[in-house]
Amino acid sequence: MPRGDKSSYSDKQKRKAEHIEDGYEKRGVGKGEAERRAWATVNKESGGGNKSGAGRGKKDTNVSSKRGGRIGSKAAASRPAAARSASARKAAATRKRRGS
Repeated sequence: MPRGDKSSYSDKQKRKAEHIEDGYEKRGVGKGEAERRAWATVNKESGGGNKSGAGRGKKDTNVSSKRGGRIGSKAAASRPAAARSASARKAAATRKRRGS
């Protein structure tokens, strides 16, 4: 089997990789890099190729998927504008004081 052959992956894993790849492309990642990252994520979560059938393969973990959507915006979006503005002013003062 040549490197990069996806025949040992289940249909679910292939769909999952396609979905992850689309998400990366929407965020501006190039086609090749998005595909590479998508398959790396599928491999991390499922331990590699899982052909269908009872008792074949390992249990999936959703570590990467659960983490992805929560980073970045949720905490900031739930805070009032005044609190975000105060944080920004405090950060700017710190940067000015430290000379960075």
